Amino acid sequence: MSRTPEDVNKLTESTYKNVMEQFNPSLRNLVNLGKSYEKAVTAMTFAGKAYFDALSKIGENAAISPVSREMGVVLMEISEVHKKVQLELEESFKRFHRELITELEKKTDMDIKYMNATFKRYQSEHKLKQDFLDKSQADLKKLRRKSQGKHSSKYELKENECMETILSRQTDMQRFIAEGCKEALLEEKRRFCFLVDKHCAFTNQLTAFHDKAKEMLTVKLPSWQDKCTDATRVPDTVISMIEGLRTPVTVITESSPTLGHSDRTNSGSIVPPPAPSLKAHTSPLASMFSQDVPKIPISSEQYSDQDSLDGNGLSRSASVSSGMDVVKKTRVQTIFPHTAGNNETLLSTVYADHFLFLFLCLQQVSLPNGHSVPPFLGGGNPFATVKLRPTFTNDRSAPNI
Repeated sequence: MSRTPEDVNKLTESTYKNVMEQFNPSLRNLVNLGKSYEKAVTAMTFAGKAYFDALSKIGENAAISPVSREMGVVLMEISEVHKKVQLELEESFKRFHRELITELEKKTDMDIKYMNATFKRYQSEHKLKQDFLDKSQADLKKLRRKSQGKHSSKYELKENECMETILSRQTDMQRFIAEGCKEALLEEKRRFCFLVDKHCAFTNQLTAFHDKAKEMLTVKLPSWQDKCTDATRVPDTVISMIEGLRTPVTVITESSPTLGHSDRTNSGSIVPPPAPSLKAHTSPLASMFSQDVPKIPISSEQYSDQDSLDGNGLSRSASVSSGMDVVKKTRVQTIFPHTAGNNETLLSTVYADHFLFLFLCLQQVSLPNGHSVPPFLGGGNPFATVKLRPTFTNDRSAPNI
């Protein structure tokens, strides 16, 4: 497209003004935003480091647990890898600051001065050339007015010389405007190319960072996911421990030494009463995995008076006044010897002794002072050292005791 020198000159001036009034201020604003970007990334990496440090501490706590140890190790590995990614990001933005922000800031300050000087030089040269051209054209007009008089031939030579000068100066002016416009447009393009080139370098840095981060994260990601696919999976060591808790414990006790005293009324073997059942202790780990631990039912032997004495013993009024509800008379036989010692409340016995035992079922008796007396003040099981004496009868229908 063809344009007049005046249009090209206007394009040149608008190009310089665009660089000075639009590009450079925008570049300065970009530098300030880049610094804010750096601060935001620094704050993000700092917060990310604190976050993954906290995650690592949670992993350390989980590693103590026998069932969550693998999860704790995975959490610590995730924290470590992400902190390495954060360090790589910090290195990328250090280069961003050094190679982009610092360079842009330096170029902006220098370019403002350079473009102002270049534009002023172009304007001054253009004005100087335009003045010379205008002067030559003014001289040509004067000569032409003079040549219209009587001695026109005398001014022809000067007029031709003035025409040549004007043509030369016009050519020089056009060449100057063309070169000035080209220089202005190239100056503008160089600045945009510089900006694009710097951001391409920054893009390459981010690409390298993301590739490295992707490699670091994807290497162990499948193994991390594999560890948490089944939340009900329990390590073999914990299963063995739980099964060990569910296995009943066998206690081997030594039999009491027997004396030479024999039972004349009982020819059979003497079987001691079973030990009192204990309440099953449930492991806290069992309820964690919803495994029901079978509880040992508590069995209680009810002792009945099979061999009663004549009469009913104490009267009802006596039992009520003394707090006794039931009086049971039982004939028993000792199953091992016992020495009372200095305790007057105990009875010394030998193996297989027979004696009558009165079993009093006491109620709680309220005292005048507001307290109550619990049953079995003596403590312990009254049948702990004796068993029921065997009873012999001719009646086959009667049960043997």
